Amino acid sequence: MSQVAEVNGVELVYEDSGPQTGQGVAIVTLHGGPGMGSRAGDWATFQPLTDQYRLISYDQRGNGESQGAEPYSHAQFVADLEALRVKLDLGRFVVLGGSYGGFLALEYALAYPENLHAVILRDTAASNRFQDTSKEKALASDFPMDEAVLDRLFSGQIESDDDFRASYAMIQPLYTVERNPAKEAEQLAQIPFRYETHNWAFSRNQPEYDLVSRLSEIEVPVLITVGRHDWITPLEASQELAAGLPDSELVIFEHSGHSPQREEANLFLQTVRDFLARQLNGVGSP
Repeated sequence: MSQVAEVNGVELVYEDSGPQTGQGVAIVTLHGGPGMGSRAGDWATFQPLTDQYRLISYDQRGNGESQGAEPYSHAQFVADLEALRVKLDLGRFVVLGGSYGGFLALEYALAYPENLHAVILRDTAASNRFQDTSKEKALASDFPMDEAVLDRLFSGQIESDDDFRASYAMIQPLYTVERNPAKEAEQLAQIPFRYETHNWAFSRNQPEYDLVSRLSEIEVPVLITVGRHDWITPLEASQELAAGLPDSELVIFEHSGHSPQREEANLFLQTVRDFLARQLNGVGSP
């Protein structure tokens, strides 16, 4: 059952399951897709981990069912995560960030390294320097692409929630290796589009996003995962992360696009379990 936490002037909707306070290490997931992401995907995907770990998934401000209030800056998202950590009495935890959520996980690790056991990244990047690569992959794909729509998406110039939905529908087939049009349609209908959050992220946050020179400051263990065929945060972005992070492991999922946690779910979960078993070594075991 979802719960609500008031932090920094907004109500965040979250899910919380598994061993509770004092009985096990918590994993907090950070969804991607500002303005279209939500806790739902991570919550469903990582439920099996609740046999060992406390799992918390929440809708970030301006996303899903959570309240929206500017600013939607990285600093604000990080402050919200820290406030939620304190409110839920998590102590040191593991942050698991996918796609744009990986940007925030890295920002949190730089701001609050003392609060983390480890970081798990999925299909993300330390900079926006591969945006042109993403656009080239889209235009070279077998799917019809409107370059003007791509430009509006990448520059944060979406005009409404309906415009956001139609624009995303164009690029949706790019995200997976094996298409399932019926499933895509079902997913599209369930996405809570909030174009203001997207526009803030892509017009204000993304242009200045570059943590490459600071990756060496992140000394906690980091698991980097990526789908071989990811178009939006391509393999090169994860290789850049691996080169810059001093204590990292890079795992490439050969039969996945942007979502190996779903496309190769069993292997992904086992990879996460193995990493956590090595890094936690019994810390906080229930």
